[in-house]
Amino acid sequence: MESAIARWPIRRLLREYAGIMAELRKRKVMRSTNSPVSDYAEWLAAKALGLDLVPPSTAGHDAADRRTKKRYEIKARRIALGSKPTMLSAIRGLKEKYFDYLLVVLFDSDFAVQRAALIPHRLVQEVTVYRKHVNGHIVMLRDALWGRPEVEDVTRSFVAAQRREERTARPGPNPDSHRG
Repeated sequence: MESAIARWPIRRLLREYAGIMAELRKRKVMRSTNSPVSDYAEWLAAKALGLDLVPPSTAGHDAADRRTKKRYEIKARRIALGSKPTMLSAIRGLKEKYFDYLLVVLFDSDFAVQRAALIPHRLVQEVTVYRKHVNGHIVMLRDALWGRPEVEDVTRSFVAAQRREERTARPGPNPDSHRG
């Protein structure tokens, strides 16, 4: 059965998207006007692991743990239906050791957490490849990387944080419950 949204004109889809992005910024989930994937991963990391997000212009890391003083660079991917993620966006300043852990979050196409893991900086240095054209190091997400003993799986914490948010969200109208 076709949803009401499938019949919306393109401009309405974009207008609704803009409204959704504005609401996400208002709720402090989004910190930029970019794609929501990275900002959502950062926001969720703060909720899941009790991290403090640093100002967006901070070099080399996105969050910190006030208690342990550890710093976290957060990278995320949203996996489109039928695709298999193989790499993350570039990490700049790897040699400067701006972070202690790389936090990787993978979302499915509906933004449900599929996988989340902490990778120590030392291991990140081992598994990245420098790419001059992006002036940064690239992490390839291979199955062997996820299985390394140094990699801490934190998926359960992220899934739990997502569920808590869904339970406490303010109820609103269902966009598919009316004709658009």
